[in-house]
Amino acid sequence: MGFAANEGLSIFVIFVWMAINTYLFVQFYLNFLTPRWFYSRVLLGQALPWARAPAAVLNFNCMLILLPVCRNLLSVIRGTIQCFGRTVTRQLDKNLAFHKLVAYMIALQTAVHIVAHLFNFEYFMEAQLDRSNTSTLPFVLSQIGDYPNETFLNVIRTNETNPTFVMFTTIAGVTGVAITLALILIITSSMEVIRRSYFEVFWYTHHLFVVFFIALVFHGYGRIVRGQPQTELDMDIHRPDNCSERFLEWGKNGTDCPVPSFAGNPPGTWKWVIGPMIIYVTERLVRFYRSVQKVVITKVVVHPSKTKVLELQMKKKGFHSEVGQYVFIKCPSISHLEWHPFTLSSCPEDENFSIHIRLAGDWTQALYEACGGDKKDTLEAWKLPRVAIDGPFGTASEDVFRYEVVMLVGSGIGITPFASILKSLWYKRTQTNQEVFTKKIYFYWLCPETEAFEWFADLLQSLENQMAEKGVTDFLNYNIYLTRWKETEAAHFWVHHEAENDPITGLKQKTLYGKPNWDNEFGCIAMKHPGTKVGVFLCGAAAIGKALSKQCVNHNEGGSSFIFNKENF
Repeated sequence: MGFAANEGLSIFVIFVWMAINTYLFVQFYLNFLTPRWFYSRVLLGQALPWARAPAAVLNFNCMLILLPVCRNLLSVIRGTIQCFGRTVTRQLDKNLAFHKLVAYMIALQTAVHIVAHLFNFEYFMEAQLDRSNTSTLPFVLSQIGDYPNETFLNVIRTNETNPTFVMFTTIAGVTGVAITLALILIITSSMEVIRRSYFEVFWYTHHLFVVFFIALVFHGYGRIVRGQPQTELDMDIHRPDNCSERFLEWGKNGTDCPVPSFAGNPPGTWKWVIGPMIIYVTERLVRFYRSVQKVVITKVVVHPSKTKVLELQMKKKGFHSEVGQYVFIKCPSISHLEWHPFTLSSCPEDENFSIHIRLAGDWTQALYEACGGDKKDTLEAWKLPRVAIDGPFGTASEDVFRYEVVMLVGSGIGITPFASILKSLWYKRTQTNQEVFTKKIYFYWLCPETEAFEWFADLLQSLENQMAEKGVTDFLNYNIYLTRWKETEAAHFWVHHEAENDPITGLKQKTLYGKPNWDNEFGCIAMKHPGTKVGVFLCGAAAIGKALSKQCVNHNEGGSSFIFNKENF
């Protein structure tokens, strides 16, 4: 039950995607075993269908690869399909996972396509250069096209050449090399270690997809794969089953087997990718329009910790957001091209919107310095850098109010979407008395260092005090975990353990040490809320995600079910 609720629709989507890929591969493989391609197979053998079948799969997946990263499109779809329920909208939160899956399929099929065409070029060369036996069918087929008004089958028309020369002097060869190099650079720079440590390398290299798609559109214009024309008339004039054995008689007087004519398929890749390319270009135009809209930085806060955190509070005309959404931010003084995603830590009811940025690379360090984070004196407003904002965009956290019981799990800076949720929920319940479907929140915050608690300590203290005043302390159950500490810190914690407020956070709720026992936590929540669908939301490390996802599948006590949602951007 738990597995079906969490992964059932995703598996169905992948099954349909794989079924379409399999169908296209098999259909095109069998298509190149038909009589029209008989003479092509004489020259190339099975390398021909093995080259063309992956090409069909590549067309389909190149059509899909851009759509999961068209974030404005996804936001529109999210708003349109809200009526279909949580299960359907959750699939949009797996857009990057699907994007990667499609990329892996493109890489696999490209490898098969390249290997098959390497064999094809060798077979073309062999048929053209082998003159030891001029009475063979491959030799005769290679000579067709040497006389006026004849079409050709073998694309290599001279004996003074080699595969490398052909590769760099034909449309198919040059574009194929460009496609392959771009794909290799895109995939290798997308590795986790590169993306996390050298984001700028990932960002710029990933934009080689422009080269990839331009070369892809023109790749088929060389028409190197040629067969008999598709019309029934041409096939009736020269039928391979009737004439292939009598190839020495072709074109002679009194024979019913004229010299066969050949033609290449017209390029069709553009038909597959033109739609997504238009959508993506539109997406970029929307981003450009937003980039020129004025954004005012109203406040800069530097939170001290080992890994410094920069808080930016901003204002933009017409900006409206929902809880847990994220934006892309660009700072032209640092880079005119780079956009970086950050979750909003503000709630929709706040006058300004805010983001918290943890320093984790050259770009974030440059923004930190541009905002005066490395200076003792506060920068004047006019000296602050200009920034551009694109968004906001929807995430899994938007669905939090559609669950009666919610588990929020954040690690480190991953608390930002949940700060937005907690503030908004508290505002709705205490300030406007709005009826909210969510009745209970279990909040878990895992931090590796004590300084990190300063980021949102004020928020948690405010919530704690207001809950005590309103007498609704049972609404929010929060647990804060310190996952690493020093021996000197441990002694201090022990001495002050009996104090009324926690020595680290200043909250009445005491900090816990180590990592949560998720099995116990899920079991307790299931017992307290039998027959309830519990929304589990994570913004944090992948390792925590695996643990939570496993628990959501395993725990279904008393008819309860846990639905796992993870932030992805």
